[in-house]
Amino acid sequence: MGAKDLSVNSDPAVSQPPARRRSPFHAVKFFVFCHSLLQLAQLLVSGYMKSSISTIERRYGFSSQKSGLLAAFNEVGNTVLIVFVSFFGSRVHRPRFIGGGALLACVASLLMALPHFVGEAYDYTGRVSTSGENSSGLCQSESPVTASSNQSCSRREGPAQLGAYPLLLLGQLLLGIAAVPIQPFGISFIDDYASRKNSPLYLGILLAVTSIGPAVGFITGSLMLRFYVDFDKLSGDQIRLDHKDLRWVGAWWLGFLMASGLLFLTALPYLFFPSSMPKEVPQRTRTSVPENRFL
Repeated sequence: MGAKDLSVNSDPAVSQPPARRRSPFHAVKFFVFCHSLLQLAQLLVSGYMKSSISTIERRYGFSSQKSGLLAAFNEVGNTVLIVFVSFFGSRVHRPRFIGGGALLACVASLLMALPHFVGEAYDYTGRVSTSGENSSGLCQSESPVTASSNQSCSRREGPAQLGAYPLLLLGQLLLGIAAVPIQPFGISFIDDYASRKNSPLYLGILLAVTSIGPAVGFITGSLMLRFYVDFDKLSGDQIRLDHKDLRWVGAWWLGFLMASGLLFLTALPYLFFPSSMPKEVPQRTRTSVPENRFL
């Protein structure tokens, strides 16, 4: 009888629970939670960029060709590196690579907002007001436009505009590179350590976040663009434009700062995840193990 009691009390699962079970960083569910937040923040930047590209074009006088190239430039780094990163995925510390990609996206978002702080304030005096119903948003030439004189309503690019475009291109390129390890490594890591029963659920959650992220970015863009672009440089009395005036430029840079903060916060947990974790055990198997011990 005493030996039986000793064998029951010496059960390691009862007397000394493993330390790994106490840490959320050894649970695949917590990894799914962190990865959902990271993908939401990363795709928020993508949606926000698309919602504010017309505002950036108006602010710096970019042509439609430059704006289109800027909007699609993040796919360059992603397309070039996705094959190589996916091939070496099983040989590296995947959570840390995901965290590194998130930190790189954080830096890229800051870089996207940098032209606002290094450039001059927005000058709308040389543009056409459109507060009336019959006003036009096109520039107007004082003299007749002729082909021989080569006079046209073209946008003028000053030093600030010329310096802003390379920074925005570099930020978009880094955003594309940063996105390379996030989704492939995250999906493969979850598939390796999730149970067969829960793996489809976890992957479905990630796919749902993939659809929600850009929508959140568009909503964020609609909110941020209600603020004047230079509200941090000018007082309220100095801002003499309203939303109805087509010279109005919203605070396009503010969303990138917010996204950068979110990316930084969501990147921190990946520094503590191990390179591998115990395979997730279904709940049914866990409950059936104690019953077999008394047979």
